[in-house]
Amino acid sequence: MKYCYDPFNRSRLKTEEVMVGKVGIGGENPIRIQSMTTKDTMDTEGSIEESIRMIDVGCELVRLTAPSKKEAHNLAEIKKGLIERGYDTPLVADIHFTPNAAEIAAGIVEKVRVNPGNYADKKKFEEIEYTDESYKAELDRIEEKFTPLVKLCKENGTAMRIGTNHGSLSDRILSRFGDTPEGMVESAMEFIHICQKNDFHDFVISMKASNTLVMVQAYRFLVARMLDEGKIYPLHLGVTEAGDGEDGRIKSAVGIGALLEDGLGDTIRVSLTEAPEAEIPVAEKLAYNYKEDGKQEFPTDLQLPYNPLAYQRRASMEVHNIGGSNHPIVFANLSGKDEISPANFFGFGYNYSKVTDKWSTQDLAADFVFIGDKTVDFEIPGMLGVVASAETWKDKYSNKKHFYPLYETIPAGGFQHESLNFLQWDPKNTKDLDQIQFLTDVVLIVEAPSENFTQVMRNFYRSLVLHNIDLPIILKHTTSTTDMEAFQLWHSAKLGSVLIDGFGDGVWIESTEKVAPQLVNTTSFGILQATRTRISKTEYISCPSCGRTLFDLQETTAKIRKSTSHLKGVKIGIMGCIVNGPGEMADADYGYVGTRPGKIHLYKEKTVVKKNVPEEEAVEALIDLIKENGDWIAPK
Repeated sequence: MKYCYDPFNRSRLKTEEVMVGKVGIGGENPIRIQSMTTKDTMDTEGSIEESIRMIDVGCELVRLTAPSKKEAHNLAEIKKGLIERGYDTPLVADIHFTPNAAEIAAGIVEKVRVNPGNYADKKKFEEIEYTDESYKAELDRIEEKFTPLVKLCKENGTAMRIGTNHGSLSDRILSRFGDTPEGMVESAMEFIHICQKNDFHDFVISMKASNTLVMVQAYRFLVARMLDEGKIYPLHLGVTEAGDGEDGRIKSAVGIGALLEDGLGDTIRVSLTEAPEAEIPVAEKLAYNYKEDGKQEFPTDLQLPYNPLAYQRRASMEVHNIGGSNHPIVFANLSGKDEISPANFFGFGYNYSKVTDKWSTQDLAADFVFIGDKTVDFEIPGMLGVVASAETWKDKYSNKKHFYPLYETIPAGGFQHESLNFLQWDPKNTKDLDQIQFLTDVVLIVEAPSENFTQVMRNFYRSLVLHNIDLPIILKHTTSTTDMEAFQLWHSAKLGSVLIDGFGDGVWIESTEKVAPQLVNTTSFGILQATRTRISKTEYISCPSCGRTLFDLQETTAKIRKSTSHLKGVKIGIMGCIVNGPGEMADADYGYVGTRPGKIHLYKEKTVVKKNVPEEEAVEALIDLIKENGDWIAPK
């Protein structure tokens, strides 16, 4: 199925233009940046002030929640207050469960967001058997409930977002299509077809999930459906419940970046568990590299060597501890140091104690370190591999355990290490692949220009398949920025997009500017975590807060992190309200959800196990729940 114009040559998908007030989305318009307020929508002054802070840093559309009719009516007061202060930025009403609130908002704001999973459907995690007739009856019921809003939007010139969330797919969709990207697309298409039936086309579509693989596949499925049907509507991109800090930034960049790499996306929202104005600079930096089409370098009729609609890691041979069924490895680089000492390894996850003369290892510990021509005259940690330039290795380290050579070209006398040799290979060089076709003890390190990194790697992947080469591949990517946030975002977008395609047995991050080793290391592991290719720490599925939130999300997330960040591989959902909580946490091991002021429900997967726990006791109760289920380990 075709899901973009050309996966080997990036060009932006041409979508219908949708006007949201004065702001155009899709068509020839630039990628629009938006965010959502966190204030209670009944707090008129607070909502106005927060909206102004967002607009002043570049927010082009401001979204506010309208969970009931009273909040929907109060949008008029917020809009009035903004206009009085000289702000005419379009407002968006966010609707869940309440069609009557949506219908009120459609006469006030410039855009209404509805969620097909809960606008006219329900989610109780019930399996329902439908006949074709009973399923058709449900579709008729949904059409009857949704059509009034469609007609109101058409009459008022109000735009709409049909926003499907992976976590809030209805029982009806789950029963027929399962918890799948296809189910997400079908949920949206039902609403799209109702809009089309009423000759209403001013809508944008989103396919959000907290799992980047599901999110990317869902958008690809959606575009494939729209291309097939001949009408392509603008795409609103976002990874929902991405979290906070660098985890939230990396996860968002991986999911959104993978789609931007294919020319998909007309407006983006980075969902961080932080103040909404903090999201805008992140979104702008992420969109920066996608203002124009990419470099056109490859033929336009190439076929992908994998299924872009279902993740499967490329099958590679196992060389030493790389490739095969091993998780992707992380490279560090110390070749730029004047001298190398044990202290240099701290940034990459290794601590040396002079007192005990022993190494200790952190959870985020790099697997290999490149030293180039430098000297290491001390004992290294036993689990770390040291890679030297081939000549230096031959002269100094050929008899030392855990030291390996890196060759810039294929050596005339053959590769010297008995089990593991690294070879730099230009991924654009596909004509000489027959020279490495029958090697069994070599890992390739490949680097491509950042501007079309993804497309070059796809073509290289294709060429390896055509030559039946299954050597492991280390993806090397270099950025040139002094902005450390941009450093993380750009690496995450480029490397993440390739890893989501199933290509790559390791990552090597570089920069032309000085970057702290700790940042290089945490970014590398963060990208692997966000692509679900290597789980090395606790994962938090944390919503970005909005007017529905029933507790301080930032403070609570920090408390939960402080107590649980050592639980490697455990997934914890932290949700401010019940709207998407149980659904999004179906992918989590444990959940912490606000149900009313001061009260928390605790979940084990998608089942509530403790109800109405007082907020001041809820973090300890969550820890007790983790202990009861055998997933707790004592922190070091």
